[in-house]
Amino acid sequence: MPRRHNENELRHYYRALYRAWGAQHWWPADTRFEVIVGACLTQNTAWTNVELALTNLRAAKALSIEGIRRLTVTKIERLIRPSGYFRQKAQRLKTFVAFLDKYEGSLDKLFAQRTGQLRDELLALNGIGPETADSILLYAGNHPVFVVDAYTRRILDRHKILNANADYEDIRELFQRALEPLAHDLEETPANAAPLESGFRGSAHRPSAMSTSERTALVQLYNEMHGLIVGVGKHYCKKPAPACEGCPLQPFLPVRSPRLPRDSE
Repeated sequence: MPRRHNENELRHYYRALYRAWGAQHWWPADTRFEVIVGACLTQNTAWTNVELALTNLRAAKALSIEGIRRLTVTKIERLIRPSGYFRQKAQRLKTFVAFLDKYEGSLDKLFAQRTGQLRDELLALNGIGPETADSILLYAGNHPVFVVDAYTRRILDRHKILNANADYEDIRELFQRALEPLAHDLEETPANAAPLESGFRGSAHRPSAMSTSERTALVQLYNEMHGLIVGVGKHYCKKPAPACEGCPLQPFLPVRSPRLPRDSE
């Protein structure tokens, strides 16, 4: 499928999802560091498990840079056990805090770095892969990078846009090219985006300090699209079998989708 058509189609996906579900209020967190911890803990587990681990850290007054620095790895392991792979994840949190010393322990100084440079530095840390690095950059640092997850791959594969095993960077760049033209006319939350009968609205969370923080239009756009995709993956495009009925992206399935119009130049 030609690249231009893929980009055009993804723009239609965003509009359809946003009309249906509105703003998703990602990431659900009170501080930038909580976002970073959540990004590290959510690897290979459900968000509900991450929330249990975050609750434990919060109760121990350890959900901060200084909190992680003062605790032993063993203590962190006990607190984050609900998130799974707790030994590896505890060490990753320690590794990140140690890395932050390069920036005098300041997230302001960390996120003031150029996106490409900072992304390379994060990827060089043990246990930090592209999805985790990009989640930190986008949701904690307000850097304009799109986050690719397993839901994204599954949807692209089932809609015959890209193979599920496509290179992470190819997928990320495709979404960034597709969405960038929409940043200047980012829609406001539509009034008709009411909760569905099933009780969910995509992957929406209650507004949080981080989800309502000031962002550039492009960062907000990448933020919304990732949250909307999570909603599709959680409720419709399931593994191993999809439940397409009622999904806002159902009309775009290859076997039943009409040819989409080109975006105006």
